[in-house]
Amino acid sequence: MNSIAAYSESLVQKAIEQNASDIHFAPSPKYTEIYFRIHGKRTFYKTISEQKYKLLLTYYKFTSGMDIGETRRPQNGVIDLKVQQSRYFLRLSTLPVNKFESLAIRILPQEHEFTLDQLFLFPNQLHIMKQWLKNRSGLILFTGPTGSGKTTTLYALLHHFIQERSFQTITLEDPVEKEIDHLLQVQVNEKAGITYQTGLKAALRHDPDIIMIGEIRDEPTAKFAFEAALTGHLILSTIHAKNTVGTIQRLKEMGLKESDLYQTLIAVAAIELVPVQINKQIVRRAAILEFLTGIPLEKTIKGEKIEEEQYYTFERLRRKAFAYGFISEEIYKSL
Repeated sequence: MNSIAAYSESLVQKAIEQNASDIHFAPSPKYTEIYFRIHGKRTFYKTISEQKYKLLLTYYKFTSGMDIGETRRPQNGVIDLKVQQSRYFLRLSTLPVNKFESLAIRILPQEHEFTLDQLFLFPNQLHIMKQWLKNRSGLILFTGPTGSGKTTTLYALLHHFIQERSFQTITLEDPVEKEIDHLLQVQVNEKAGITYQTGLKAALRHDPDIIMIGEIRDEPTAKFAFEAALTGHLILSTIHAKNTVGTIQRLKEMGLKESDLYQTLIAVAAIELVPVQINKQIVRRAAILEFLTGIPLEKTIKGEKIEEEQYYTFERLRRKAFAYGFISEEIYKSL
């Protein structure tokens, strides 16, 4: 097991050195392929034997608190790891596939502070979001696919906010992806009876100024979040939808009334990460955001058409990024 532990640490270190956000294990009868996700692209790393993968999987399941004997249902776990004096959370997920278990690992740095200036491609979008935070109550929603930076954006906004003002800030997360000073972070644990809804009820009794809900997953949580915003709290959260307009439709499908949306929603932002190039080399990914706020938001809630000049779609933002030289023509056409 010691040799497997050493191999695991070496593997994670290699992934970190290559700026990977995830490690994927794809098992087959004779061997297992390992992939790194680097700047959003899944890249083959190496092949290991079936036996080595079984030992590695057992080690990961044991270390992260999973049931080693359970192979027929998906499991999740977290490992708190130090690599070269830096702290990382590894968020693990197993998935039964045919006669094997696949494993995916999300690498979550704990000491790398992303500033708002580093996260966004266009400074004016950052300025707009800072204005949203001046509201004392209401709801700000972020949407986008898994890995698009929704949680990272929320963390950076909260970190910026609490540095400027001393507000009671509570987060409800599943799982807690990054430990941040001066935040009260609550781990959602449905087995222990702490759901987003029950956690939100408890948080409201803790005299919060700001509440971050990791994700609005269902109708009860959505309605409770809107009620909390209406009663004088600033709520930040994420929701799964195709884009900003789709977010409004999703909320209506969850039973929210137009009057509630109109009174409560400050803004909706859909996030997309684009690879930033310098001297033809991809150096990082930065976010572009499709905003719905002000008059375009009001029109969308009412089901009215938005005029093109009032609304920057992802396509317009990608063209702008290409025109400014942030992305190549090849990347622009592939997005």
